[in-house]
Amino acid sequence: MTTDSSPRRGKFSRFTRSEDEVRAEELQEQSHGHGATLVRDCVCGTPTTVVGRLRSVTLRPVANAPAVEAELYDGSGRLTLLFLGRRRIAGITPGRRVVVTGRPIERDGERHMVNPRYTLLPVNAE
Repeated sequence: MTTDSSPRRGKFSRFTRSEDEVRAEELQEQSHGHGATLVRDCVCGTPTTVVGRLRSVTLRPVANAPAVEAELYDGSGRLTLLFLGRRRIAGITPGRRVVVTGRPIERDGERHMVNPRYTLLPVNAE
């Protein structure tokens, strides 16, 4: 009889999980590798570094001023990045992995980070 804690379960669990679950776990491992905080563990108002992949990037004006909005996903949750006063940002494209640092806030029940510092991760660092 096999229990959940057996080594055999660990070997085969990758095959019984969905592709999305496997990718989410890989993103979380990458986040830990950078010493970053997972989105689900972010504390509003506290300086935080998050690593993840951009799912979408859109131009979304805020109060009649240009703003770029990007959705970052790290495997544990999503964080909306808002870059005020920008129409586009070179390298900030869907699918790109980034490291962002800033103070998360909660807006409309979702986590946001306004004008975070960011570092683009190399494309070949998958």
